[in-house]
Amino acid sequence: MASTDSQPPSYCAYVAGLAEDNVHRRYHDTEYGFPVDSDDELFGRLILEINQAGLSWTTILNKQDNFRKAFDNFQIERISVYGLEDFERLMNNAGIIRNRLKIAAVIHNAQQVNSLQAEFGSFKHWLTMQGSMELNEWVLLFKQTFKFTGGEITREFLVSTGFLPGAHVHDCPILK
Repeated sequence: MASTDSQPPSYCAYVAGLAEDNVHRRYHDTEYGFPVDSDDELFGRLILEINQAGLSWTTILNKQDNFRKAFDNFQIERISVYGLEDFERLMNNAGIIRNRLKIAAVIHNAQQVNSLQAEFGSFKHWLTMQGSMELNEWVLLFKQTFKFTGGEITREFLVSTGFLPGAHVHDCPILK
């Protein structure tokens, strides 16, 4: 994808000149756009996308390990039963984004995913069952199912986990 005045360069172009130990380069080269099989890891990606809203992705990538630790290694079943004590623990954790709405959304969404797992066997299976929906249909479905999942969060979650195309440009070295 060529860069123009109105269009930023692709993520692939952005990371091309970064050192291999840069958080963006590591994420791009090893995670971004690749399918995720584990429901907990899928949910972890949703947690990160929700928390990125209004902030830079660099901030989230730098705090990714803190999120993993704070949210019990992204274990949906554990997060779905978080109570007030867990909520307060998260609100006092300086290693993550301490936003009441985002933390409440994560807990609620874990409960939703838990229900989807019970009904459809797995979160991944539920996502896969949606087939080749258009982005606007995905956004509507996510807004009906989850909290704090607008258009950009939904799109980035789906692109980053391989459910929608567009993570890498056709000439990205990662695809070769």
